[in-house]
Amino acid sequence: MDLYQILTTHNRPWSIREIVIFVFFLAVVAGFLLLRLKAHRITIIIPCFNEEETLPVYYQAMLPVMKQMNPVDFELLFIDDGSSDHTLLEMKQLHQKDPRCKYLSFSRNFGKEAAIYAGLSKASGDYVAVMDVDLQDPPSLLPEMYKILIEEEYDSVATRRSDRTGEPQIRSFLSDSFYKIINRISKTEIMRGARDFRLMKRNMVDAVLEMSEYNRFSKGIFEWVGFRTKWLEYENIERSAGETKWSLKKLFVYSMEGITGFSVAPLSLASVLGLLFCLISFVMIVVIIIRTLIWGDPVSGWPSLTCIIFMVSGVQLLCTGIVGQYLSKTYLETKHRPIFILKDSSEKENI
Repeated sequence: MDLYQILTTHNRPWSIREIVIFVFFLAVVAGFLLLRLKAHRITIIIPCFNEEETLPVYYQAMLPVMKQMNPVDFELLFIDDGSSDHTLLEMKQLHQKDPRCKYLSFSRNFGKEAAIYAGLSKASGDYVAVMDVDLQDPPSLLPEMYKILIEEEYDSVATRRSDRTGEPQIRSFLSDSFYKIINRISKTEIMRGARDFRLMKRNMVDAVLEMSEYNRFSKGIFEWVGFRTKWLEYENIERSAGETKWSLKKLFVYSMEGITGFSVAPLSLASVLGLLFCLISFVMIVVIIIRTLIWGDPVSGWPSLTCIIFMVSGVQLLCTGIVGQYLSKTYLETKHRPIFILKDSSEKENI
């Protein structure tokens, strides 16, 4: 007797064999559903630094998305990067209101890169996303990103801005220049306009965590580890509240982290400049000797010689500075200091 006949037979009591078959069938279905529900867990990592105004707005924007993606289980992991305002208090209130909201709080400001790494190391989901709390990364893209990972053979779905509407022109110009330069001198290609906003499978997250280097540049790390990535484009969105924490100075320092972290071309440039000026000096020595032998005037030309000395000295200092940048990174790596230090977390609060 097949299962359909068992389920549709009502004119007699079920035999023990039929009951066992039916219970076994229910157990298999329940196990399958539990496995699917376990696989459907997404951790969203949200780095925050002085974002007390944007946190409630972000949470309200995520509610309809999480409802739309039901029965997927969500974990909103907020990272307080040493904020000086009431960001941590807002996180604690969200945690008390919704247990899906969890938080980590640093002992001081360690930077966004440390916050991303901390979130990745503490994430419990089989799918992990990184988002900005200011809603410049639209939560409405999450269902599409998740669908792509489920139905297609990709390990990551990343995003990039198709334009920079509303952004200062000088900022856009410098950003475009950075991507052009780093893609020319680095073997790791970084997508122009790439955002940190992406959804990854657990195998890619584990690979990123294997790179526990102190000097971090996530855009480069995500590309360096490989894995198949699909890119989604969207138009630039302005902040929902508050002000950006990224000044031009901070962006310049961050770009230098990326260049020195994923390219040794600056060191090669220093070598090439050194060789070039050695050749120039050799030619100038020959010219001076010939000129002295012919015209007998070794004194004239000292102003130009002074300028050349200053220029060569400047190049030497530049090359020394480039070497110093790489040496300082090596020094910091050898100290093996922790990437972040936790002061508080939702796990400690629940104990």
